[in-house]
Amino acid sequence: MADEVRTLAPQRRDDVLVRLRRIEGQVRGIQRMVEEGRDCREIITQVTAIKSALASVNSIVLQCYATGCLDDSQQPREHTIAELIALFQGTK
Repeated sequence: MADEVRTLAPQRRDDVLVRLRRIEGQVRGIQRMVEEGRDCREIITQVTAIKSALASVNSIVLQCYATGCLDDSQQPREHTIAELIALFQGTK
């Protein structure tokens, strides 16, 4: 049996895309900083900001997925919770 495809709601999708485009710009900025030989501390600060922004995107997507999964009456709740934990930990 194939896994059901779960997509983001249109409003969440737009929000995630805006955030990802912003992150993309930040990554390009860091590339320029490295090319220009900027101070390592400045680069680390920007990398940390990107990690935080990605964690925020991950949280939004995971929240949407969890909401959809926990409302799914076709799967046992324990299975759904185990799947969500595996996704969150990056083991699935």
